[in-house]
Amino acid sequence: MKSYMAKAGEYERKWYVVDAEDMVLGRLASQVAMVLRGKDKPTYTPNVDTGDFVIVINADKIVLTGKKLEQKSYKYHTGYVGGLKSVSYKHIMENSPEVAIERAVKGMLPKTKLGRGMYKRLFVYSGPDHKHQAQKPEPLKFN
Repeated sequence: MKSYMAKAGEYERKWYVVDAEDMVLGRLASQVAMVLRGKDKPTYTPNVDTGDFVIVINADKIVLTGKKLEQKSYKYHTGYVGGLKSVSYKHIMENSPEVAIERAVKGMLPKTKLGRGMYKRLFVYSGPDHKHQAQKPEPLKFN
């Protein structure tokens, strides 16, 4: 019995739209990362990027469980001495809620060239509108 190995140009990418209203951030991010990687397909091949495009709308209506809204923070370093900065999740949700979903999904993708290509197929919008109607995205429902 032969096992199937996907090749670079022989698969077709679909477009999906996900409504993030009242969804938990981590659960949404893991499901979106799985679709971006292509692990939901029977033709999944680890060394080939077979994933689909994902559009996430209503990013401003995402929820966190527990006290994460007050306690969770993202840390980054500027590169200078003493340059460790911290931004609270509450501040991110007030100013740019798309960043929270993008960072959560990016952390669940591989840290290679394949992962960077997968991340480029993620589009996140804070409102219910998006600019990808021409691609005719299908609604994607999670359990």
